Amino acid sequence: MSAGRTSAQFTAALRNREQLIGYWSLLDSPIAAERLARVGYDYLAFDAQHGLFGYQGMLNNLLATDTKGSTAVGLVRVEANDLTYIGKALDAGATGVIVPLIDNAQDAADAVSAVRYPPLGRRSYGPMRSQLRIGPNPADAHEQTAVLAMIETADGLANVEEICATPGLDGIYVGPSDLRLAIGGATSTDPSVQEEFEQALTRVRKAAEAAGIAAGIHNADGAGAARRLAEGFTFATVAADVVHLQQIATSHLEAARGGAR
Repeated sequence: MSAGRTSAQFTAALRNREQLIGYWSLLDSPIAAERLARVGYDYLAFDAQHGLFGYQGMLNNLLATDTKGSTAVGLVRVEANDLTYIGKALDAGATGVIVPLIDNAQDAADAVSAVRYPPLGRRSYGPMRSQLRIGPNPADAHEQTAVLAMIETADGLANVEEICATPGLDGIYVGPSDLRLAIGGATSTDPSVQEEFEQALTRVRKAAEAAGIAAGIHNADGAGAARRLAEGFTFATVAADVVHLQQIATSHLEAARGGAR
């Protein structure tokens, strides 16, 4: 994605199943978001479900993402499949929402309805900040705003084909930690269920491809993201700032201690 790509251009690329790469943020730090937005990622995803910020932190991170020099748009993983949470994220200026714990087609339809204004959905009109980026007209918001359903539960996997066929859904997004637990893993990284996990990912990816919608996945690092994109996922996120901060700090500490001996 080129610098300064708009919400409309991002959403069009997502819907066209073009490859996009994003970064996951958990921190209540607009300074960090401002720097990350200039690295070259296509999007920054701010985690309001498990992240360490409230509404004001989400708003500040989105503001920081939209400043001069940014290559990224801001997405929000909302707290729940709830009309209020989804509406507040969109009103704050999110280009799209990632909706967790989607179990079936009705859940997906509810998420789509929360993103679209009447008569297409149930979103309440009050684009307090988003009107500055996406425009005040419902038709513009429908064209430029994306809704992504998370596949991370046993029911979500079982119903993934029906979920992907939901009218108005722009894409699905795999939550690998929860999905691995859902298929029987003892931990979020349990290697004993790796074969079943890979089979689940193939099913999800093929369901999205058959429906003509985007297929995304969460990844611990860039190498993992590259692998999943090569397999056929259309967008991939590298995660996450708080983890990488610790990893980099640890690596420098180990290097310093090693050099001092």
